[in-house]
Amino acid sequence: YHSLTHALVHPMAPQIPSRHLFIDGQWSVPTHGNRLPIINPATEETIGDIPAGTAEDVDLAVKAACAAFARNRGKDWPKASGKYRARFLRDIAAKVTERKSELAELEAMDCGKPFDEAAWDMDDVAGCFEYYADLAEALDEKQCAPISLPTESFKSHVVKTALGVVALITPWNYPLLMATWKVAPALAAGCTAVLKPSELASITCLELASICQEVGLPSGVLNVITGLGQAAGAPLAAHPDIDKIAFTGSTFTGRLVMNAAAQLTKPVSLELGGKSPILVFDDVNIEKAVEWTMFGCFWTNGQICSATSRLLVQETIADEFLDKLVKWSKSVEISNPLEKGCRLGPVVSESQYKKILNYVSTAQAEGATLLCGGKRPDHLDRGYFLMPTVLGNVKPSMQIWKEEVFGPVLAVTTFKSEEEAIDLANDTSYGLAGAVLSKNSDRCKRVSEELEAGIVWINCSQPTFCQAPWGGTKRSGFGRELGEWGLENYLSVKQVTEYISEEPWNWYPSPSKL
Repeated sequence: YHSLTHALVHPMAPQIPSRHLFIDGQWSVPTHGNRLPIINPATEETIGDIPAGTAEDVDLAVKAACAAFARNRGKDWPKASGKYRARFLRDIAAKVTERKSELAELEAMDCGKPFDEAAWDMDDVAGCFEYYADLAEALDEKQCAPISLPTESFKSHVVKTALGVVALITPWNYPLLMATWKVAPALAAGCTAVLKPSELASITCLELASICQEVGLPSGVLNVITGLGQAAGAPLAAHPDIDKIAFTGSTFTGRLVMNAAAQLTKPVSLELGGKSPILVFDDVNIEKAVEWTMFGCFWTNGQICSATSRLLVQETIADEFLDKLVKWSKSVEISNPLEKGCRLGPVVSESQYKKILNYVSTAQAEGATLLCGGKRPDHLDRGYFLMPTVLGNVKPSMQIWKEEVFGPVLAVTTFKSEEEAIDLANDTSYGLAGAVLSKNSDRCKRVSEELEAGIVWINCSQPTFCQAPWGGTKRSGFGRELGEWGLENYLSVKQVTEYISEEPWNWYPSPSKL
């Protein structure tokens, strides 16, 4: 299973578990018996395989989720107390923490992210399950919240109920963490779910299924179907018994998901692409600003929907800033993700690698200047590795300025004034995130209010907390994950209004009085 490289790097690198689909609390062989290879992007070798589910398997998983939702007239899960459900979420968190190192290694081998980042992800996964366990318990206290009415003849209150059976379709850049952002609140709310992770990185989502089995999560509450988007994701999105779809991925696929949901008038929440700006003003501490600029675009190998991949730097400091940025970018440690000190691993797949290289060559053909990177590091002869890439002299009309690259590629332009910077920043069809770096707090406040984005960072880029809302505007999608907003995604609101007056309603004259 493992190459010599792995043996040298991490002698204890785990074997890839061979799993089946997880349906109704059991491991199920896919109906057609097919499997998909797992390619390690650092070595280009096949290190295992995952089950390739199809429409038949999706149907079985949805049936299991429906049965789990309805079992004992809902008393076993959706109508059970939030405190009961919270216990399972806490047990899952504890198991993730217990297996943190192994899960991080599997994640790094599967999608190419540096081990240290994957380990950080596992802390966030456990933290997210814990957070939604707290919110599940708090839900019990919030039920039957009274509504103030302008009359004493009626009283009214609100009941929040689980939305139903939900489809959770998740991406490959944070395989287990992005799944958790959906699974934890969905289960906390009392929904049952079918999770469909990306075929490019499904290992840890199958391990989540194994953890759910281990902690005794009731059968059918969470089902995991791996496989290709067309073969498994599409039938899941179109399934008539799914009550809601939550999707994170590309804008193109998001449209297909929304279209499938529209046929049955079912709700969707979409977290799609981005081309987020980072605005650097001339009063910054240059060293600090350069590092945040790098982190905003090169973390997770640049494969972040919220990557601040458009750098707008004030022209008075542009030369000094770019000089430091290029020198620092050239020094980033690029290696096998399991190697100690790795800060940039390979991108996820060969097709992504070729696509990114194509973006870089098109940018140069359109007149951008390659300041560093744009190729494989000399010391690595295989794997989908790309050096941190910085492109200068980028014009707003260029493809590299408009389109999401999803790789360690930063497009740079300069600005004179705050107004110009804001106009350049907002000149995009996306609206997920944005960052402003300046020592002037009034300016930071002004810019953060002007940026057309769902997330704004001030004097940093990318820090994410499960307590704060996450989501975008424009073509970056709609709906919010995380925080209390994430829980609301999976709850239905019911008003209950009662007539409490002793008097008759007296709208229709009584026949006896006519």
